[in-house]
Amino acid sequence: MLTLTAVGALAFAFSPGLVLSEAQARPVSTQDSAVVALSEIRVEGNQRIEAETVKAYMTLRPGDKLGPDSVDGSLKSLFATGLFADVSITRSGSALLVKVVENPIINRVVFEGNRRIDEKKLQTELQLRPRHVYTRTKVQEDVKRVLDVYRRSGRFAVTVEPKIIELEQNRVDLVFEVNEGPSTYVQRINFVGNKKYSDDLLKEMIATKEERWYRFLSSSDTYDPDRMNYDRELLRRFYLRQGYSDFRVISSVAELTPDRSGFFMTFTVDEGERYTFGEQKIEIALPDMDAVDLSSVIVGQKGDWYNADYVEETVQALTDAVGALGYAFVDVRPRVKRDRKSRIIDIVYEIQEGPRVYVDRIDISGNMRTLDSVLRREMQLVEGDAFNSARLRRSRDKIRNLGFFEKVEVTNVPSETAPDQTTVKVDVRERSTGSLMFGVGWSSSDGALFNTSLSERNLLGKGQDVRLSLTAAERKQEVELGFTEPYFLDRPLAAGFDVFARERDRQRESSYDIKEMGVGLRLGFDYDEHWRQGLRYTISETEITKVKATASRYLRGARQSGSASRINEGKSVLSMVGQTLSYDRRDNVIEPKEGYIVRLSTDVAGAGGSEKFVRGALDAQQYISVTDDAVLMQQGMIGAVEGLGQDVRFVRNYYLGGDNLRGFKYGGAGPRDKLTGDSFGAKWIAAGTTELRFPLGLPEELGISAKSFVDYGISGEPDGVLASEVNKSSKARVSAGVGLVWKSPMGPVSIDLAQALVKENYDKTEFFRFNFGTRF
Repeated sequence: MLTLTAVGALAFAFSPGLVLSEAQARPVSTQDSAVVALSEIRVEGNQRIEAETVKAYMTLRPGDKLGPDSVDGSLKSLFATGLFADVSITRSGSALLVKVVENPIINRVVFEGNRRIDEKKLQTELQLRPRHVYTRTKVQEDVKRVLDVYRRSGRFAVTVEPKIIELEQNRVDLVFEVNEGPSTYVQRINFVGNKKYSDDLLKEMIATKEERWYRFLSSSDTYDPDRMNYDRELLRRFYLRQGYSDFRVISSVAELTPDRSGFFMTFTVDEGERYTFGEQKIEIALPDMDAVDLSSVIVGQKGDWYNADYVEETVQALTDAVGALGYAFVDVRPRVKRDRKSRIIDIVYEIQEGPRVYVDRIDISGNMRTLDSVLRREMQLVEGDAFNSARLRRSRDKIRNLGFFEKVEVTNVPSETAPDQTTVKVDVRERSTGSLMFGVGWSSSDGALFNTSLSERNLLGKGQDVRLSLTAAERKQEVELGFTEPYFLDRPLAAGFDVFARERDRQRESSYDIKEMGVGLRLGFDYDEHWRQGLRYTISETEITKVKATASRYLRGARQSGSASRINEGKSVLSMVGQTLSYDRRDNVIEPKEGYIVRLSTDVAGAGGSEKFVRGALDAQQYISVTDDAVLMQQGMIGAVEGLGQDVRFVRNYYLGGDNLRGFKYGGAGPRDKLTGDSFGAKWIAAGTTELRFPLGLPEELGISAKSFVDYGISGEPDGVLASEVNKSSKARVSAGVGLVWKSPMGPVSIDLAQALVKENYDKTEFFRFNFGTRF
């Protein structure tokens, strides 16, 4: 009788851990080696797995020739399934008896001792899940995955011990006991071979940072091998931007200190020589197209220091320019000729027709909550379109701008169906889009404040935005509810509504309070990637209350003789339609460094309600990068309001001072009552700012930058008052100052110190302006 046995000794222990022995095969004797035909296969010991399934995994079938090699093959095949802890195959004559011991089923997987990393994050790294078959190999692989997660967060002293708890019905609980150990920080970063740039400058260019006390909210000072590889690329990009075309990182080494408390990182570099741009030409192989017409899009001039980013920008600009002329399939390749003796780089941009490739399908993965349709509507390509790399990049940027995802990767791979088709793959990783925030702070305008807000930017995974906020301050109370549907009627129309109730204290400026409550409707859409149109309708009730007995007589109901003015005190109903047209060429919406934006807003009140006026405003901002870190911002605005058959209420006027003219209090630079000093506002104002923001040399992680500015403005006069009773001036006001901006973890902080340089003696000024809003 021939017998082959594999013994998998499976031991379940509660404290010492998991022990599994290797499978062993018993040698086959010579007399058992006769080859016979197999008559039947019998399976014993199986509980969950059907006998026919076990037979299907075997390489032997009834009628096959039976020999040591064929039995051994079936044994290996059964073990390869991972379903069995032990398998024995015994031959009796022409029959085969297969006895199996099934691997247990995992009931649940839990972690113990993990404090620094959330269990949900660790669970996503595991292969094993509840209701999966337990195998020792996969357990060890999962241990390695957990260790990698901790090491990426800087904990290299971590240990992970898997243990199992035996349950009934051949089930087990899998427990990973984690001893996290202390964090392992980067104590020092060294550079070898750098002559043109200092160590301190190169440290700013990489993502890894040295351990410092103020980085307690960041993980950039913990050692991460993946981040170190990224640092190599950041160094390369930096040197290529500066013209060092031959630059290379020879080696990057991280050494663990003997006490395992930290790392020393060393980058060895070869800077090479610095090159300048030589001749840049375009060679085009497309019919009816002249290279001269495209030369204007080339970035970088002859004699400028070579910059690899300029080359990439030129390739992208040429691709877009040729694509806009109707060529969907183009291939732009830069041919670089390097003159090492003269240190000059000549570039020829070759433009030729690329292969005709069409989009076969778009595969989206990673979106557990967000609907596929939310991502597809941001795609600039659909199935059947001619493939265009520029549109693919724009699709990636639009999905990133949604703010719903931590990671967005948009790539294309050859289609499996046809050689002239490509499959676009969109892989995302979602982030939390809901928030409940509480805030306290203080501002020069409103005093001490408390704020709470509840928001969800991706409601039900449909991309809808809903928010509710409450603000209570010394001089302001406000409640707002807003909702936005970004694709109204399945079209790229951002429709929404706002419900609000506000009360503001204007006693210091104008001796009254304002109460306002109402509803607003809005609709916005893009003409293209730069032009945007917004439409709105607002209906609200406004009440001027708590007018002081010593307030200006115009606030208490007096009118100019012969004027059609209504009184300012009391209630009014506003029914107003408006629009805003904007043209945006900024490089970044949140923190722009280059570009400009222009906005034109108009409002008309009078379609119902008691207030009738027309109002318009034009404002523009321009951003210029002075250096890599310093940005010059120029801003200007002009606004005007005119009554339609009646005077404009003071609350609808423009007020000069405060945020639009630092160094002056809110409304401190406009017309005011000669007797009481109350500010009326003006029917028109013009204001501007020139501001330079620059770093202070502090670590970037602190988020502190400085600014210097000059503000200037001029205002007109209000409706319905006698000129002899009002202090007013057509003279422009000017102020200058400096300030600090801190992007704190709990909210933005802005401090301005400004001095009024040109003012009237009745103007109200302020030297210090502070705004602080925290979120926690």
